[in-house]
Amino acid sequence: MAAAGEEPGDPSPEDFVYGEEDFVLQAAGWEGDPGSAPSRFDRALLEGWSDRMERGLFRYRLGPLPTRVLPGPLGLLAQLNEQRGAARRPPQPVLSLRQPFDPAAFNFTRLRPAELLLRLRRAGPGPAAPDPVWVAINASPLDRGHVLLLPEPARGLPQALPAAGLRAGLEAVLLSAHPGFRLGFNGLAAGASVNHLHLHGFYLRRPLPLESAPARPLCPRRRLSLLTGVPAPAFLFFAAGPAALPALAGDVCRAAEHLRDRGLAYNVFATRGDPPAGGGGAAGRGLRVLLWPRQPRFGAEAGAGFGVAVCELAGFLPLPAAPLFRGITETQALRVIQESLLPEPQLLRLGGDLLRLLEG
Repeated sequence: MAAAGEEPGDPSPEDFVYGEEDFVLQAAGWEGDPGSAPSRFDRALLEGWSDRMERGLFRYRLGPLPTRVLPGPLGLLAQLNEQRGAARRPPQPVLSLRQPFDPAAFNFTRLRPAELLLRLRRAGPGPAAPDPVWVAINASPLDRGHVLLLPEPARGLPQALPAAGLRAGLEAVLLSAHPGFRLGFNGLAAGASVNHLHLHGFYLRRPLPLESAPARPLCPRRRLSLLTGVPAPAFLFFAAGPAALPALAGDVCRAAEHLRDRGLAYNVFATRGDPPAGGGGAAGRGLRVLLWPRQPRFGAEAGAGFGVAVCELAGFLPLPAAPLFRGITETQALRVIQESLLPEPQLLRLGGDLLRLLEG
């Protein structure tokens, strides 16, 4: 990343070299504050993030955010963030699922150097990556610690998820000791606001039902299941530990590419959670990775005052207005979320396609 615009005294990103010994296989309990039992990664991320907040590098100062669980069986979590709704950068227009990267549009090579927190580099055998994964502040944060993970930003890759980028993001989840550090990816026409490869990392201080809901097996050999009984049914992939991440990342990205070939958009979400059958207990938890196929949305988002991207599909609703936050019901929220989803028969047919794809 270029250092254009750097000012004297600006902080520099920290090299963060990690190995297998840094992975936290069993996260801490739900104390609420991501800094309550931090790993080395949590400390580096949160200290850098707080420093940039004090320096005024965000679009707004973030204070406590009102949060409530909507009454109803699905436990949707609503959070009021009026400043994000008003101050975030307008999304770039998306005209195609294969829209190329445009160097003339805003992209992450234009970030100020002080917005960069970390350069993630994995130690150990194998060829070194040509460029690290950068961790940058999200200038319009959802909550404390919301960052962007930028795989090889100098290459100018469009917003289509590669296996290497997903694997790096999943490893970042395992580097955190907080059970609520989540990873999200919004594809083109599925909520992505910038067509330059990036993933979101953020702390959410509450569990979500999709971490423990049981799933129906589709391809047990590839750990692929269908997760229902949640706000947005999804294809679920599961990794019991770090050794499974390369194969899992490859499978998820092959499935995502298949969706794009079929003219569908997609979102991806990763969180610590139970095995697909559910009820694994603390010792049996691993990483759940959810893949949502959806109808592409090329125009402005409609709906009841909020768009639908990876957070909303996961059951977390960052809302931009107090009346909406106070008054929205589970039924109203689900109606908006389900407008983006595929009919169940089409989802089941896709499950058969993915089964053949991954077993072939």
